[in-house]
Amino acid sequence: MKHKTYRVLSLMTVRVLLALLACHLSLTTPLFAAEKHKYTLVIDAGHGGKDPGAKGKYSNEKTINLNVALAFGRYVEQNCPDVKVIYTRKTDVFIPLHQRADIANKNKADVFVSIHTNAVAGKSRPTGLETYTMGLRRSNEKLSAAMRENEVVLIEQDFQQHYAGFDPRQPESYIIFDVMNEANMVESVELAQLIQKKVCATANRPNKGVKQDAFLVLRETSMPACLIELGFITTPSDEAYLNNKTNIDLLGKGIYQAFVEFRKAHDKNMAPVKQETPAPKQEEVKPKQEEPQPQKVEPQPKQEEVKPVAQVEVKQPKQEEAKPVEPAAPVASNSDAIVFKVQFMSLKNKLKSNDPAFKGLSDVDCYKDGNLWKYTVGASTDFEDMVVLRRQVAKLFPEAFIVAFRNGERMNIHEARQEYYKNKK
Repeated sequence: MKHKTYRVLSLMTVRVLLALLACHLSLTTPLFAAEKHKYTLVIDAGHGGKDPGAKGKYSNEKTINLNVALAFGRYVEQNCPDVKVIYTRKTDVFIPLHQRADIANKNKADVFVSIHTNAVAGKSRPTGLETYTMGLRRSNEKLSAAMRENEVVLIEQDFQQHYAGFDPRQPESYIIFDVMNEANMVESVELAQLIQKKVCATANRPNKGVKQDAFLVLRETSMPACLIELGFITTPSDEAYLNNKTNIDLLGKGIYQAFVEFRKAHDKNMAPVKQETPAPKQEEVKPKQEEPQPQKVEPQPKQEEVKPVAQVEVKQPKQEEAKPVEPAAPVASNSDAIVFKVQFMSLKNKLKSNDPAFKGLSDVDCYKDGNLWKYTVGASTDFEDMVVLRRQVAKLFPEAFIVAFRNGERMNIHEARQEYYKNKK
């Protein structure tokens, strides 16, 4: 009896030891290799839910945006199985602007495309497609597409906290957009130009060109990004066109074709694209108005030739054409004051002040951050002086941006900017 008990105990001991060994192996050895990053596309259908967007005679912008976004996404899902497609919304729900950018950033998106529909007040009846990249609107412009699209933040709860006091109705608020890093600008413009070319050809849309404007939804995206204005919902012919199922499919197809061509140029690991097949049929989201939707679509004027986009200049000017950078105002003696500078270069090596790599910039300073030497020019407690200086430096170094320091320590630029404008009041 004793021997039998010992045998049972020994078997139990072995089983416990095996269980502990398996547990140890599961903790020390990965069950599977880390998943490789999959090329990710984020499609953003503008507006939604309590935010209808622009209104036409019988339809709302949010419905048009969603229909075209879903059509675009279906083409990608059908023909590009190696692409991960993420939608900021697939139904009629409200998503705040800052969350749309967060979705793209958190998923490490490779491309972000936001889809909208334009509108104008009065008797004007413009028609056609525009594509925008992030940039400053000119101070002498009238109400821009971005100002209209940005007004959605006014219905968001606690929007002042999310957007650091930004008021989309005040032109002076848009000065904050000039501090954003332009690292993705060239690729964003390339993507926008492809969309204009492909959609106008495929969907027979009048080409209103590629432009720049200060869209909040594009401001904090960290990848090539653009925003499409499909047409003008306030123009009867455009509203009819944008609510037609065939045209919705053609718009989605044109955007898809532009996406594929853009990816071919920038993704070395791109898998072969399937032979283009129509996206699977899917019920479209219909306008919720009682007035019936017109069945006939007014013909759109054909374009004989898509002219090169001239609104956005992405070429870096030659050094000899760049004007000398004006010196910034002197820094105040208050040691606790925030000092703004323009950072334009990061290198592993420390260079001399007269190095040719600075392209003639004078009064260059540097600071060490980790293993990198980061080079700046100018120093002022006046943030707006640095905005002007950054524009000048950007002619030589397009990637230049503004940084802030307090007591010699770098601080968050958004907090610094917010404190600057709070003290200025």
